Amino acid sequence: MSKSTLESLIGATAYDERGDKIGKVKQIYLDNQSGAPTWAAVSTGFFSHDSLVPLAGAEHRPDDDSIRLHVDKELVKTAPYHDGSRISAQSEQELFRHYHVDPRASGWNAEGRPRIRPEDDAPMTHGNPAMRGQSDTARYGDDSMVRSEEQLRVDTESEEVGTARLHKSVVTEEQTFKVPVTHEEVHVEREPITDRSGRTTIGEEDREVTLHADQVHVDKEAVPVERVRLAVDEVEDEKTVSETVRKERVETEGVDDRRREH
Repeated sequence: MSKSTLESLIGATAYDERGDKIGKVKQIYLDNQSGAPTWAAVSTGFFSHDSLVPLAGAEHRPDDDSIRLHVDKELVKTAPYHDGSRISAQSEQELFRHYHVDPRASGWNAEGRPRIRPEDDAPMTHGNPAMRGQSDTARYGDDSMVRSEEQLRVDTESEEVGTARLHKSVVTEEQTFKVPVTHEEVHVEREPITDRSGRTTIGEEDREVTLHADQVHVDKEAVPVERVRLAVDEVEDEKTVSETVRKERVETEGVDDRRREH
């Protein structure tokens, strides 16, 4: 694999095997013996440090500057901590076990086919793809020590905390309306007769008129008046979490501290 191909991976967006975004590629680690790319440091945003992911079976997609990793995003979240320095043989074995990667098929090339490493316990070099074959001693020196400290890994996960529901029931209420109505009443009208030339008879006689009145009839009809639904709003909040962490402290003996102040 050419150096330009490896350098093109720096800054590429890494996705897991299901297409979920993991983060940006920051560094590529090469096998000391075969020189094959084996691990990538990805800035995931989960924690304050980069996470190491295996390149075995990965697919590089230069068109959209991305790389599809043969790993699940959840495994990346729980990967062993790495401080960004050279990967030791012991740390690499822990990574192999965590990601269920066969150490002898951990190498990678641009076509995504595994490259076989000559031994399963050789440590990795890191950083610039051209850097390989350098030992831990050459990097740190025989008179140095590594100070380590624990860092908190804080992440959020959505979980069910309750339910809300709509329930429709039937209630009754009394409604009163005033309805205008009419009815007929009878009164007597009298009109004097001035022409008395005609003849008349005296006797009993009846006359009838039909009276009318409005009657109120009440009917009921069900009609839709409102649409009701439950809407869920995402509200931003802040929770304070605390945990005790350990860190190593370096103390000196037989050292003149006054000399270091000059």
